[in-house]
Amino acid sequence: MFSSLVSFVKASVASVVLAVNTVLIFSLMIPFALLKLVLPFQAVRRVTDVVLNGLASFWIAVNGVWMAAVGHTRWQVSGMEGFSPRGWYLVSSNHQSWVDILVLQKVFRGRIPFLKFFIKQELIYVPIIGLAWWALDFPFMKRRGGASAQKDLETARKACEKFKVIPTSVISFMEGTRFTQRKHDQQNSPYTHLLKPKTGGVGMALETMGDLFDCLVDVTIVYPKGVPTFTDLLTGRIEDIVVTVRQQPIPQHLLVNAEGRPADRSKVQAWINGLWQVKDAEIAQILAGAQASGQRPGQRVA
Repeated sequence: MFSSLVSFVKASVASVVLAVNTVLIFSLMIPFALLKLVLPFQAVRRVTDVVLNGLASFWIAVNGVWMAAVGHTRWQVSGMEGFSPRGWYLVSSNHQSWVDILVLQKVFRGRIPFLKFFIKQELIYVPIIGLAWWALDFPFMKRRGGASAQKDLETARKACEKFKVIPTSVISFMEGTRFTQRKHDQQNSPYTHLLKPKTGGVGMALETMGDLFDCLVDVTIVYPKGVPTFTDLLTGRIEDIVVTVRQQPIPQHLLVNAEGRPADRSKVQAWINGLWQVKDAEIAQILAGAQASGQRPGQRVA
């Protein structure tokens, strides 16, 4: 009974802080978003984008505070050396839960530029945050086949062109959706812990700004005691989070060549498939190691 009451209080406080933080930051974004809309010039964008990204980074910082306050999560994070907040990064991660987004934001805040996600078109209708994503130039994609797929790629291309204005981190959950065993079985995925990767958005990012990227940041997120829900995050019930990061050089043959022709998508797919095989084995190893070690405490993120 007492533990349930504590969880309720934690969730209530965290939810209020998250809501107030979101409404306040979004309200501050509105005038700069309107300015960018009315005056779509690069000089104006340079100013508005810096302010908007700064506000978004502050939103992430506040989220980090309440996450630390309600929980006692043990964080084991590796591979964070050598990054720069003035760099250009193409980021990829496996995807299991809404919690993944806040994990990535917390881990990378201040180390690389603000993360810009490829996200589903329907999420633009999420109250408040959907409009904030629009103001921050998040590329919305419907992820459908046929003519719609081509339109999605064109949307991604336009978004990536905007990212050239200031240093940016472009991130893609290449599985296209959160992992579940049902989806895994429906796909007949060749991986044990991953869905099949889709490379449409990443391919566009490489075509439009591949020469700007310092590297591909390959991220693997593992929850050793089970994939958490957002409620688990609000109530502080996530005990362990393991995040491994690798900086992968982007092969030169995957960039636009001297004649301006993009790389064959099959080559991009083959490269990502290879990374996915390594990631799948890594997840299996982490889970096996966590089980064998009895969940030794990890390292907290500062």
